[in-house]
Amino acid sequence: MNEALFKIGYGLYVLSAHEGGKDNACIANTFIQVTSAEPFVCLITVNKQTLTHDMIKNTGKFNLSVLTENAPFDIYKRFGYQSGKKADKFSGIKSVARSKNGLLYLTENTNAFLSCTVTGAADYGTHTLFTAQLTESAVLSDAESVTYAYYQRHIKPKPAAAAKKGYRCVICNYIYEGEPLPPDYICPICKHGAADFVKL
Repeated sequence: MNEALFKIGYGLYVLSAHEGGKDNACIANTFIQVTSAEPFVCLITVNKQTLTHDMIKNTGKFNLSVLTENAPFDIYKRFGYQSGKKADKFSGIKSVARSKNGLLYLTENTNAFLSCTVTGAADYGTHTLFTAQLTESAVLSDAESVTYAYYQRHIKPKPAAAAKKGYRCVICNYIYEGEPLPPDYICPICKHGAADFVKL
């Protein structure tokens, strides 16, 4: 478990949940290990506007798939850009498995997965801070975990110099290209909503 926890470090990962026969997930980057010995306790912050948040709140379970530097932009697009709560984000993905808690995790473009059970929750306005205990983990590969800085420099497509239309997240500077910005849009990086975007 220590090795899997190490891999999550400062990276980006896919946070998945399951409820009522339906799976969902989103990109997240706010997982913190609290204890250094078993039972491992951790904290995770999840935006309330995501269906994944609702599933975690209702079921008390979640999985984390730690993304690697070789994860393609399509992974971020799939799990970060679909703002609709009815989108089936796992549709067509074959490189998945279910952990003992019954939740999906990605087995490709990831180096570890962790399963957690929620032990407490605190309301912080737009987000919920979940306290959880690690119940299962596995190291999947030796590939380097992706960091937000690596994602910005090497994975995220650079906008065309002439195309400056769109919206910028005032929290993390993520650029949404297109018109209009959906009112229920969630930033794929910092998980803030459309209210925190400004028109370019």
